[in-house]
Amino acid sequence: MTISRVQRPLPDGTRDAAVARLEQENAQLRQAVDSHAVVDQAIGVLVAVHRIAPAAGFEGLREVSQHTNVKLHTVAEMVIGWALGQSLPERVERELGQAVRRRSGQGDVPGRPQ
Repeated sequence: MTISRVQRPLPDGTRDAAVARLEQENAQLRQAVDSHAVVDQAIGVLVAVHRIAPAAGFEGLREVSQHTNVKLHTVAEMVIGWALGQSLPERVERELGQAVRRRSGQGDVPGRPQ
């Protein structure tokens, strides 16, 4: 059995409001995907440099974000920049070092990748 929907005309302005809402939702989803990609790249940096599990890398980034009151995607951008030779802000570097040590059992503090 097939159920079909009857198309009814929308009241004036309803279509414009629906389109605006969908455009906003689309923009938010794009931003979420972009942010997720940055976080994934930062996790990859931590996995490669500190030989920790990806889940531990995410937990470490999240912990640094919470302890420094910096958004997660911003911390991730900083870690990617660090991998490319940029300096980390002192507080982020300290928190990241502690987070990595807790998860790896090693005493490595983040330094410039070799």
